[in-house]
Amino acid sequence: MAKTILVTGANGYIGQKVVEQLLNLGLNVLAVDLVVEGIDPRAERLQVNLFENPEQITKRVDQIDACMHLAWRNGFNHFANSHIDDLPGHFRFISSLLEAGLKHIAVQGTMHEIGYWEGKIDENTPTNPISYYGIAKNALRQATALLAKKKEATYQWLRAYYILGDDKRNHSIFTKILEAEERGDTTFPVTTGKNAYDFIEVDELAYQIALVVTQTDVAGIINTCSGKATTLREKVEEFIASRGLNIKPQFGAFPDRPYDSPIVYGDNTKIQKIIAAAGQN
Repeated sequence: MAKTILVTGANGYIGQKVVEQLLNLGLNVLAVDLVVEGIDPRAERLQVNLFENPEQITKRVDQIDACMHLAWRNGFNHFANSHIDDLPGHFRFISSLLEAGLKHIAVQGTMHEIGYWEGKIDENTPTNPISYYGIAKNALRQATALLAKKKEATYQWLRAYYILGDDKRNHSIFTKILEAEERGDTTFPVTTGKNAYDFIEVDELAYQIALVVTQTDVAGIINTCSGKATTLREKVEEFIASRGLNIKPQFGAFPDRPYDSPIVYGDNTKIQKIIAAAGQN
């Protein structure tokens, strides 16, 4: 019998893709969000506020094999007060699931838990977040790890890096390039573009997330990433060329921000182990 995966934030930028990937892998999905119309109709869709009505989920814990907690507000605005305001709600929801008997909890994390770092990030890299978003995610990670250990549940924390794809929804520099092209702008101002980041397409990220939550052999902090650093200049030029855009980037129009690392990327050892195991099944 196929496992049932609870996905919160299922109508979000990443959530919709994760639901699709899980369904394509043959899993049953209970997809939860405040609005459900955009979620794949093959899933069981449940419109609920997790903070106000968690009992609508906890009463069904015996039907759920794992939870992928993606729900989060204002993920693209790293200094929104909502990150701190919502933190107790996220913890109460996760706690309620584990208290009700759930034995597998996976939560979406972020490289922004780390703060400023140069080089490769692995599960032992120290955290020193420098945004409300990073602070809130880091606190939830620490609390969830403690609670899962207490309840003897499988705990997975999935760290995402720089996401692109489905670009009109992701509020990144690539979204802004598309908007500028649509306005008829001929040039687009950028920093020097020398900084190198771990970029991942949202479809690939969703696939990695789906594979993680369908297994328990690999747990703890898991980087969902490409495992390599690409300069922003390379990625912008590739993005424009691959989409046949006419706009020309103006590199050096803005100075590089002092808090941006010159190079940062994730250690993909654990996710590659999961992908390899999935290919053998």
